[in-house]
Amino acid sequence: MTTAVSVPAVRPPAFTATRQVRFSDCDPAGIVFFPQYFVMLNGVVEQWFDDGLRIPYASVIGARRTGLPTVRLETDFTAVSRHGDTLALHVHVERVGRSSLQLRHEIVGTGADGGHELRLRARQVIVCTSLDTHRAQPLPDDIRAALLPHQETPAP
Repeated sequence: MTTAVSVPAVRPPAFTATRQVRFSDCDPAGIVFFPQYFVMLNGVVEQWFDDGLRIPYASVIGARRTGLPTVRLETDFTAVSRHGDTLALHVHVERVGRSSLQLRHEIVGTGADGGHELRLRARQVIVCTSLDTHRAQPLPDDIRAALLPHQETPAP
């Protein structure tokens, strides 16, 4: 007798953006200087809010005085990226908490030869804060509602 095994469906990224590696991203060896990847991760989160979630990031930080600082960032650098490479930056929502969210990032590069390879994998924890008190606060309802459909493992 055979037993069927249920395999969970792989969810697509919550958001994907592409960008080209610029000269200003690179070190004298001609590869992306590792802190520039952190600038890219911050930029893709901001772009995701603007274009994917349709919640203007500038208004969250500015008018709403809500901070979204990174409090934890684990990163694996798996291959180099060079000037001119095209990068696909994938954002996955692993978990939405009361006042935090955990994201998983994958950066996949396409080199001059046309091949694709994973360049970076990261896990990021962002905490929602008040920019007036700099203390944690619950995620605003509209942000939570926009995030939850993308959560990879729904809350029990």
